[in-house]
Parts: sequence; structure tokens; C-alpha cells
Amino acid sequence: MRTGQSKARDPVVAVRELHGQLTGPETELVVFFCSVDYDLDVIAGEMNRVFAGMTVVGCTTAGEIGPLGYLEGSLSGFSLPSGSFTAVAGRVDDLRHFTPRQGEALVHALLGRLEARVLDEAERSTFAFLMIDGLSNREESVARAFQHALGRIPSVGGSAGDAGRFAHTHVFSEGSFHEDSAVLVLAATSLPFITFSTLHFAGTDRRAVVTEADPETRTVFEIDALPAAEGYARLFGVDPVELGPSFFAARPVVVRIGSGEYARAVQNVGADGSLTFFCAIENGVVLRAAHREDLVADLKDAFERVRHKLGQPGMVVACDCILRNLEIEQAGLKEQVGEVFRRHNAAGFATYGEQLHGLHVNQTFTGIAFGRPEAG
Repeated sequence: MRTGQSKARDPVVAVRELHGQLTGPETELVVFFCSVDYDLDVIAGEMNRVFAGMTVVGCTTAGEIGPLGYLEGSLSGFSLPSGSFTAVAGRVDDLRHFTPRQGEALVHALLGRLEARVLDEAERSTFAFLMIDGLSNREESVARAFQHALGRIPSVGGSAGDAGRFAHTHVFSEGSFHEDSAVLVLAATSLPFITFSTLHFAGTDRRAVVTEADPETRTVFEIDALPAAEGYARLFGVDPVELGPSFFAARPVVVRIGSGEYARAVQNVGADGSLTFFCAIENGVVLRAAHREDLVADLKDAFERVRHKLGQPGMVVACDCILRNLEIEQAGLKEQVGEVFRRHNAAGFATYGEQLHGLHVNQTFTGIAFGRPEAG
């Protein structure tokens, strides 16, 4: 398993540097994470040239994680060796008209291709990795459909970003970038691995109820029968004028699903006082004000749990919410968090949402950790 990252501003140079770090004699799969500051057409062309003949997938980001740290404006990625992995990838397009049947058809097709290539099933277990257009508003239905078809195969993923511009987000497969699409990787491996997720917020007793919402657009118009921004501000005891990206990064709300708590992060405030969320929201949902805990300590604890199960990981595929990235930046913790990622050989990106076992979540660090070959 190899990780790589380039800070070169020239997209051709960046791709060539990444290629030099990721390719080996037996490369099964290449996954990259790309800043939208690059010319994506140039990135695609050079990817096709230097990685010719290899399976390559990727997406645009709101920040990149790799050996150089937690950066913006870079190109990062990882590769999997064919000696320990067998991987296949596919894509579903036109997500605005997505149906569960489409998702299940893609999973079944990929499972068939994977099973035809895996010779020793007794020594291999399978996982799924999803990258999806982060502005599609279809993460919930896509992730749910994929997981239903995958059954007990664990899935992890992230929503593509565009550095907080919320204009165009892309996934890359079969040689080009695509909007309104999702890419799914299925891989079988002889290495031990675990999927994991951590959230550095806990719900309090302060609650409010969504009283008017449009689930299709994830827009809330009223909270406790007040304009949504006013109701959200009242929940935290502040003036509505204080609401904005920094406030939402520091003070999300959580909802209960089963026995767990999941963040519901706000993307922006509308001119009419409405709130657009990164995640599913609907009438009647009870929102609980969340208390922030120490992000770095929580992240270290998450990796300690990984080490307890796997030993020092050989690599971690990392999906970190854009609002965590914003909080890290504002608190001056970029180098500290980047060092935690480097120490655990993490490669990944800042997302517009994370997917875990069929759920679409916010404000988490979610990933897949792999043990080292000698532990297999």
C-alpha cells in the first residue's frame, strides 16, 4: 500500500509526482483526491497518460490528506497492490433520477466481476469505498441502496467537495470527471481491516423541533415554529447574526438514530432565514444542541482503538468532514492534526459528508484502516 501527495501548482507536475509515489510493479487500484484549484481537464488527461492500463478513480475535495499533511490546493492519493488486493470499480450517473434498483444492479455487477477474479476466497474479505457528488443531495438514497445490496460487506465513503464553493463537485472514473454521479469500489483483501468513525460532539438536553422542512433540498424553514435561523440561534442562546460557517462548524446539532447520535451540519443560511443542511432533514426531527469535545484528543483516541485491533496500521483511507477541516484551520491545529494523519499513513480528503454502512453522516472522521502484510 502506497500513499502520495503533491503541492505542485502545475497539474501536470502534480500528477507526475503522485504517479512516482503511488506506482509499483503490481498496482491493482489508484485512488486520488484533487483540489478544484487545478484544471480538471488537464488532471484527467495526465492521469490517463501516466496511469494508462490501471484502474483509477477519484474525486474533488474540500481539502486533501496525505504524507505532506492536511492541505488545500494539493493532489493526494493511495494505491493498492495486487498481491494483497483485488479491486473493481463502477459508476452510476444521473443521480437526480437515481432508483434503488440502479444501485443494487451496480453492486451485483461488481460483485460478479470481483468473485470471478478472487481465487482464494478463504483468505480474503471484502469492503466497499464510495465517492459521490457532494452537491447531488442523493447520498442517503445511494448509500442505503448500495449497503442493502452489499449485505454484510462494510461500506465507507465521502461526498466530493469543491473547497467550500458549493458550485460543482466531481467524481472521476473511466478516464474523466463526472457530476451528478457516484463511483463505487469493491475490493477483496487478504489483509486485516476495520471501518471506523468518530464524532467529537455529544448531545445536550437543549432541544428544538423542525416544524417546516423540504427533505428533497435538505432545507429547513422553521424550527419551533420560528424562522429556522432564529430557532437555531435560540437553541444556542445567540443572536441570529452570529450564524455562519464558523458558528456551524463549532456548534452543530445532533439527532438520535437508534442508540447513536449523529450530527446534522448546516451548509448555509438563506436570505429568507432558512437553513440548508449537509444531511437528511425532515419535519418532526428533534434537534439537540451539541457540546464540542477536544477534536485532537478524540482523533488520537480513534487511532488508538485502531491500533488496539490491528496494530500500527499500514494505511488509513480518510474521509474528514469539511466542517472539521474548518474548525481545525480556525483553531490553528492543521499541523498537529496533519502529524496524526502522517503517523498513521492516512490518505484521503475533506468531504461534504461521510458515508458509513449505508448512513450519510456529517462532522465525522470516517475511514478504513488496514493492517500490515505481516499481520495477515
